[in-house]
Amino acid sequence: MSSRSRTDAALVGGAALILLVSACHQHDAEMARAAPERPGVITSALLPGEPNSLVTDDQRALPYYDNAEAVTTGMKLFKAYNCSGCHSSGGGGMGPDLMDDVWIYGGRLAQIHQTLVEGRPNGMPSWGGKLPDEQLWQLSAYVRSLSLPATIAANTGNTPGQRPAPVPKEADAHNGWAPPPGTTNDYTTTTAGPK
Repeated sequence: MSSRSRTDAALVGGAALILLVSACHQHDAEMARAAPERPGVITSALLPGEPNSLVTDDQRALPYYDNAEAVTTGMKLFKAYNCSGCHSSGGGGMGPDLMDDVWIYGGRLAQIHQTLVEGRPNGMPSWGGKLPDEQLWQLSAYVRSLSLPATIAANTGNTPGQRPAPVPKEADAHNGWAPPPGTTNDYTTTTAGPK
């Protein structure tokens, strides 16, 4: 092979490499533009000794506050998806009680939504990607409404949660979690083990 044909081959190979690399970068740029926005993770004060929550406000929750229709639809979905199978119409059973003020993973609307999307250990399935997000927000609104004083006051008979109240924005003016009543750990001090 002559030196000229080697030079021509090197130029063709170099040009092909440049085209390939630029096509990869263009593909990456297109993929970056097509990627959906992903909201940040909502964390609740579940770590012992954490003085306050790292909860962020999720703007997607706003349409579901003071929204009686969303809560009523959430109640219908709660029945249709057999959530009562574990939560017994909100009163607890195999799953936690939803009508008290004890929230293991946070009781704010956005935290409940996150629990439905991600699931939780020991039984709570992940519904993210299986149910439309709007339904998950409606279910969250209903679940949050179950512990509201207005909903509890309206309950009569053996089937609680049948007259759910809309969730006011003020109901979520807290960090979403506190130690359960009667706990012996105040979650603010550390103890030393045996020496």
